[in-house]
Amino acid sequence: MKVAKVQIGKSGLQANPIGLGTNAVGGHNIYPNLNEETGKDLVRAALDNGINLLDTAYIYGPERSEELVGQVIKERGSRDDIVLATKGAHEFKGEEVILNNSPAFLKQSVENSLNRLQTDYIDLFYIHFPDEDTPKAEAVGALKELKDQGKIKSIGVSNFNLEQLKEANKDGYVDVLQSHYNLFHREAEEDLLPYTAEQGISFVPYFPLASGLLAGKYDENTTFDDIRAKDPLFQGEAFKENLRKVDQVREMANAKGVEVPHMVLAWYLTRDSIDVLIPGAKRQEQVVDNLKTLDVKLTSEEVQRIDQIFK
Repeated sequence: MKVAKVQIGKSGLQANPIGLGTNAVGGHNIYPNLNEETGKDLVRAALDNGINLLDTAYIYGPERSEELVGQVIKERGSRDDIVLATKGAHEFKGEEVILNNSPAFLKQSVENSLNRLQTDYIDLFYIHFPDEDTPKAEAVGALKELKDQGKIKSIGVSNFNLEQLKEANKDGYVDVLQSHYNLFHREAEEDLLPYTAEQGISFVPYFPLASGLLAGKYDENTTFDDIRAKDPLFQGEAFKENLRKVDQVREMANAKGVEVPHMVLAWYLTRDSIDVLIPGAKRQEQVVDNLKTLDVKLTSEEVQRIDQIFK
């Protein structure tokens, strides 16, 4: 499938606007009972259907997601067209996990990720979470050295607040910010999105479908036994109210002959500085289905209407 690629901010990377988040590929610490071959099939389905942005992380597994993604890329022979993103910052000290952004740790993290991914460069490497001690410009400076050496192609930070992001971007080296953003969580519109737009930094939202709530597949009788069981979005009256909002989008989607998630994902792509999306998937059909987003052309009235529903 031929898809018009977009540039990710000022990174120079070219990707299908719909990528694949791979925390369900070997992310045994996130989802119980994952089948690894099924996970690899998700990556194969993505690549076979023109999705070339793969988003993984050291902590998915830990380590296992990178290894499985690396195996699939290896079996394809060439990775010229693949935009491979991964993240590091978690350090295991015995049973304890701490966050570490020190230059030495980040450089070692990149080396370790290169080994697990079986490749000699990473297109986009993110500092996964900020630590409390390392000056952020220093942390990003270490990644700039790796970029100059060709080990990484572009620099990302994830979960940074505005102050941390500004410090990280002191020398203009940050290409991408990955942060929590969806129609139910719009705080980023107040500070992060205006700054990324102004700086030419690409903003990649995670949880774009709010753990499935914005995919339109739940009703009032749906119950949850995973992380959603404690999420306020899925509790009591709030859950019912959220479902009513999703139903309003469903009416719009029906009128266009598309589905709720395609409307929602298409809406994000109308936002300044959002170039690409990385919805996750547990089934191959979901991977392919997400691509229908690219066929959705929202009118300015529809964009405003969705904006209003979730104000």
